Amino acid sequence: MSERDADRRFAVVVAKPRTQAVIDALREEGVYDDDRSVRSWDGDSVAIPVTDPPQSVEVREVVEQVGEPRLRGLEDHLRERGWTDDELDAAPSSWAVVGSVVLVKLGDSPRPEEVGEALLALHGEADTVLARGGIDGAHREPDVTFLAGEGDTETIHTEHGTKYALDLAEVMFSPGNEAERVRMGKTVEEGETVLDMFAGIGYFTLPMARAGASVTAIERNPTAFRYLVENAMLNDVSERVTPYRADCRDVIREGLSSGEGLGGDGRVDRVMMGYYEAHEYLDSALSALSPGGVVHVHEATPDDLVFERPIGRLEAAAADADRSVEILDTRRVKGYSEGVAHVVVDARIE
Repeated sequence: MSERDADRRFAVVVAKPRTQAVIDALREEGVYDDDRSVRSWDGDSVAIPVTDPPQSVEVREVVEQVGEPRLRGLEDHLRERGWTDDELDAAPSSWAVVGSVVLVKLGDSPRPEEVGEALLALHGEADTVLARGGIDGAHREPDVTFLAGEGDTETIHTEHGTKYALDLAEVMFSPGNEAERVRMGKTVEEGETVLDMFAGIGYFTLPMARAGASVTAIERNPTAFRYLVENAMLNDVSERVTPYRADCRDVIREGLSSGEGLGGDGRVDRVMMGYYEAHEYLDSALSALSPGGVVHVHEATPDDLVFERPIGRLEAAAADADRSVEILDTRRVKGYSEGVAHVVVDARIE
């Protein structure tokens, strides 16, 4: 093989909105090249690196990239910009691509704008980079800062077939919860009735509805609610999603008193509590849950109280309602903050 042949590498050209779906399909076929970056191709498409032309993935065209530098990560891109070892030590260690937007935690990183430009070079499918701050207020609104690119914060993010339209400057999105969102789509059964008490833009509602569940989705943030309704239509599940812009306690109280909505008799087979302070609403959640139903409780818990505290709170709420608890599963989803973990407890309530 000549030196020129050894340097020859392939890429597939696809429309930019299909980037993540195509990458997932290429990974499944075993031809996605992790050693190279996705790069912009023209105004509306990207070139995704592959080890060989794919056989089962539909693409616009297969192209050759000869002599393309193998920049493996952010550090390589920053070194090209003259960063020293000390500066690289302070560079971001985590970021996520959400649709066409890169979300990055800057920490103590120097030269934030260069970080943004490097991330755009690393992720050709993205056109905007935002620095992530915290989540503030009763409506869980994100604090983000523009770093680089076009500045368009509205996007559509596709995750295992579920489409999420959102504005990352207006509503929260946690990339670290992806496994939980996917898991809930696999956990529910077709025909189940589900109450999602803190639905947001449809984080858990959408995969559950796509799996065939009928979901009562409650969200009081008007911006998130607008995207919730839009996303139900975007995923063709509007007939299985009943959205309410209200306080979840009011919806539950009305459903129980009228015997309508929720599960038809005011109660449901499953309750999703995907909010870190969900324990404050456990009494309402259990009142809406049919005997033998399942509740999924998310909580931000200090490391030394992981599982002990959320299980204790759940058992206390059940005792107050004269009901029993069977713990089905416990999971540590991710780190929430220093010394605090995001955990989930699944329990059957008799």
